[in-house]
Amino acid sequence: MVAPHFASPYCDVLLREMKAEARRLALVRREGCDPALGARLAAHVLAEMPPPPGAVVAGFWPMGREIDIRPLLLALAERGHPIALPVTPKRGLPLLFRRWRPGEELARGPMGTRQPAAGEELRPDWLLVPLLAFDRAGRRLGYGGGYYDRTLATLPGAAAIGCAYACQELPEVPAGPEDWILHAIATEAGVIRVP
Repeated sequence: MVAPHFASPYCDVLLREMKAEARRLALVRREGCDPALGARLAAHVLAEMPPPPGAVVAGFWPMGREIDIRPLLLALAERGHPIALPVTPKRGLPLLFRRWRPGEELARGPMGTRQPAAGEELRPDWLLVPLLAFDRAGRRLGYGGGYYDRTLATLPGAAAIGCAYACQELPEVPAGPEDWILHAIATEAGVIRVP
């Protein structure tokens, strides 16, 4: 599901400026958060919105001050879900996902990411998506590379759950025609389902 289309180049410039300002605000808000709150996020997801049995789950390895979803990845692996982590391709391409098992080493990826160096490529059914800001309509603000928006376009039917601190919520996230809507957002305060 995509956001409404902005019709003119002027709107595109304005949208980029609005997103840049929202990213700045989101980074400031996130700075004081404790990544360990990821354990609470995990408990909420497992109780309120676990993936269906057998679903291939794509997660992400947290970087910087992102909420730490590793407790959730470990719990889902224990429940028998195949876990995949993203591999960042060249700019302009969608993400690839490779199988990851707890304890396996990760290689350094571009932009500070950690990713499986090798392994089986998987197609996720259920994605845990990093973000800088979100709103209750399911709009997500990422880091600006467009990787997840391009990726979600190639995975019709897959569920996309944003993962963040509750303080990363904004009243409205600026969005354009390429920006995909999340199905839900998981935070340390609970799961927000998008209508």
